[in-house]
Amino acid sequence: MKKYIIIAAAALCLTACNKESGIKDARNITVKASIGEMTKATYSGDKSAFAAKDSLSLFAWLGDKTAIPQDLVVDNVTNILGEDGKWAPATQMLWDDMTSPHYFMAVSPARKVASFTADPYTLDPAADKYQQSDLLIATNLDGIKASDNPVSLDFSHAMAKLNVNLTFRNQWTEGNPPVAPNTEAKVDGVYATARKNATIDYLKKAVTVTGDKVDLPMNKVKNANWTVLMVPQKGFTTISIVLKGNDEWLGGNGTYVFTHTEDIPLESGKYTTVNLIVGRDQITLDKDGITINDWAAGATINNGEAQVPDEKEEE
Repeated sequence: MKKYIIIAAAALCLTACNKESGIKDARNITVKASIGEMTKATYSGDKSAFAAKDSLSLFAWLGDKTAIPQDLVVDNVTNILGEDGKWAPATQMLWDDMTSPHYFMAVSPARKVASFTADPYTLDPAADKYQQSDLLIATNLDGIKASDNPVSLDFSHAMAKLNVNLTFRNQWTEGNPPVAPNTEAKVDGVYATARKNATIDYLKKAVTVTGDKVDLPMNKVKNANWTVLMVPQKGFTTISIVLKGNDEWLGGNGTYVFTHTEDIPLESGKYTTVNLIVGRDQITLDKDGITINDWAAGATINNGEAQVPDEKEEE
């Protein structure tokens, strides 16, 4: 008899433990994240899904979905994507209850958020900081309940992207007539004169540019193709090309400056391609640009002509 009592008690304990475990698992918040169509752009322009070791910061709250309160259900919990494709939280994330609508905001890569409406941000344009600077924001304001787990998060790019493609007039080509119609000059660097500071409103996914303009170094893809992330802004008009290492008897070296008569658009989640001719003698404009399908196509500015500034103008 005692044997049967012990077995029954053990079975009862196992059932209770499984039930308790099930309740505990049901209360855990898990996330399912994507960027657009499950892809993101890398510096090289290749496409890939979220990669293992990518991170995000998660926030969750109750009440008003139009404002993130100080009292949060989940307060900036870092989640890391594992090799198994699952996001693992640094600390346990629990639903406040099983029936109340919960609202979510996330930012990737994970970062300390000082303000939900005006969080300071500084762009680092370097190629090796691309993933860090490619700020992604997601919100889910549908009023998710525990039964809706996992929480779907669709991220979008907060930054803009600028591509500059260069073609060169035949002053850099040897021979008379030139042996080649479009020999490239050696380019030492390309710079975008724009602002790199901003504040971020996460719920509105709005970027407000701040600070003064600086010469942001672009990243070399090829000698004639350059790219960089940019803070979305108005008032961006100037691109400088620095030539170095060229034969002085031909086109020579120097800084060539292109100033557009109107703003060059820089919008969140879009890339803008600027095709420039460098030099004085007319050549055919190369209209082939860099296309990244992950980002919505922005404006393309053709037939821009970069010239060496007049010395009097520089003074």
